[in-house]
Amino acid sequence: MELRIDSAAVHRCRAMAQAVVAPVEEFIAAHSTVAVERSVLRLLGVDGVGPDEIPLPNYIVDSLPIEQRPHGIALPFGRALAQTGLDPAALAVAIGEGRHTLAEFDDVPSEAARGALAPFVAAAMHRIAERRAERDERLSRIPQLEPPLLYVIVASGNIYEDRTAAVAAVEAGAQIIAVIRSTGQSLLDFVPYGPTTEGFGGTYATQANFTIMRTALDEISERSGRYVMLTNYASGLCMPEIASMAALERLDMLLNDSMYGILFRDINMKRTFIDQHFSRMLNACSGIIINTGEDNYLTTADAVEQAPAVLASQFINEEFAHRAGMPDAQIGLGDAYEITPDLQDGFLYQVAQAQLTRQIFPDAPLKYMPPTKHMTGDIFKGHLIDALFNLTSVMTKQTIHLCGMLTEAIHTPFLGDRALAIDNAQYIMNTARHFGDEIEFKAGGRIETRAADVLSQCEALLARVTEMGLMRAIETGVFADVKRPADGGRGFDGVFARSDTYFNPFESALRQAAGLEAVR
Repeated sequence: MELRIDSAAVHRCRAMAQAVVAPVEEFIAAHSTVAVERSVLRLLGVDGVGPDEIPLPNYIVDSLPIEQRPHGIALPFGRALAQTGLDPAALAVAIGEGRHTLAEFDDVPSEAARGALAPFVAAAMHRIAERRAERDERLSRIPQLEPPLLYVIVASGNIYEDRTAAVAAVEAGAQIIAVIRSTGQSLLDFVPYGPTTEGFGGTYATQANFTIMRTALDEISERSGRYVMLTNYASGLCMPEIASMAALERLDMLLNDSMYGILFRDINMKRTFIDQHFSRMLNACSGIIINTGEDNYLTTADAVEQAPAVLASQFINEEFAHRAGMPDAQIGLGDAYEITPDLQDGFLYQVAQAQLTRQIFPDAPLKYMPPTKHMTGDIFKGHLIDALFNLTSVMTKQTIHLCGMLTEAIHTPFLGDRALAIDNAQYIMNTARHFGDEIEFKAGGRIETRAADVLSQCEALLARVTEMGLMRAIETGVFADVKRPADGGRGFDGVFARSDTYFNPFESALRQAAGLEAVR
C-alpha cells in the first residue's frame, strides 16, 4: 500500500532541514564540551575512579585550568604520555593518586604529544572495528527474525535482576532488550563506575553494566538461534561518553536525539547539539542504530496537533545524523501511537502518520512507540489498544517495535505482563503479516487527506524554523510546546569555544572513517 503524497514537498522539506541544520553545524565545529573531552579519555582507555570516587575522566578534565580548555584535553594528556612512558590507564591512575599533574608536562612539544597518542587512538579505532565485525558475524550466522523487531524494556535498578528479566523476555520472543536508565541519570555530569544494583525506575548506564548485559544476550542469542540486540540511552549530560562505552562494548542501538535532552530534560541546547554530533560520529563508525525521540513530543502535547512537528523533527534529526556520517540504515527515527482513543477515526490518523513516515524515510529503521499517555489502568482496553498499535506497525512496515504493556498505567510491568505483550504482538504480526501488501488507500480519502495535511503543515513549520533559526525556534516553543533558552539549562558551563590549536584525534579518525570531508 502506498500513499499518494507530494514528493516535491518532501524534497523541499529536506532542503529546509539542511538550511536549518547548517548554521548549527558551524557552531558545533567551533566548539567542544567537557563531555566530549571526557570521551576522548575514555576512548584512550581511561576508566575507574579517583579521589572521593570521582570518575577519572572527570577528575582529569576538571584538573585542566579553564583558560586551557579551548585547546582540548588530548594534547595535555598526550604530553604526559610522551614524558612518562605510561599507558593511558596507568597515567590516569597516577594523576588520580597525585603522583603526576598535567601542568608539569606543559613544555613537552605538541608533536611528541601527538606521537604518543597515535598508537592508543589506533588501538581504540581497531577495537571499535572489531566489535562491529563481531556483530556482523553473529548477524550473518544467527540472523534476526523479520521486522517489526519486538523491543522490550527491563528496568529493575539491579543489573543482575535486569539480566534475568532480559533472558526471560528473549525466551518469550523479544528481539531487542533495552535497559532503561535510572531516573535522573541524564542529569548527572559523570558516568557511575562498575556494576550497579540500586536505581530508581531503571538501572544506571555504566560500562560494566553494558558488559554484563552484552554477555548475557550473546549467550541467549546462541541458545535461541537469533541475534538479540542490546539498547541503552546516549542522552543527557554524558551523551558522548555513553556512546563511547557503547561502541567499545558492542551495543546495537542507542536512544540518541538531537533535541530530546533540550526539550525534556532542560539540558542546554548548545551542549546538546555539540554532544550529539560527536556521539553520532561514534555511532556511525560502530554500526550502532540510533533511536530518535519524537515520540516524546506526543506525551507532552496533543498527538494530532503535534504531528507536523514530529515530522519536522524527523527531517532535522535525519540531517544532523547525515552530517555526522550516519547512513539511513542507522537512523531509527521515532514515532508513537498516542492519539486519544476517544477520537473518531483516530486509528486512521495513526495509520496515516505511520505510513507517511515509512514512505518519506524508506531506508530508515523506524522505531514505533506504544500507547502510554492515554492508558487508564483498564488492562482489557489497554490490551486492545496495544493490538491496534501492533496492527498499525506491521501493516506499515515499521522496523523497531516497542511492545505495549497492558499494565502501562498501573506499575512497572511484571515479567508476565511483558510475556502477554509479546504474545499480543506476535499474534497480530503473524495473522496480519502481509495485510499491508493486500490493501490500497482510497484516493482522497481520510487517510490520504490526513497525511497530506501533516506534510503540508510540516513544510510550513520548517519554513518558519528556517527563517528564525533552530535555536530561536526552540526558545519560542515551536517543538512540543516547550521553551528553552539558548544560554540556559543544565550543562551550559561545560561548553567552550575551540582555539586554533584545539586537537581531538578521534574526531579526525572518525571523520576519515565516515568520509565526512565531503559532508562538512
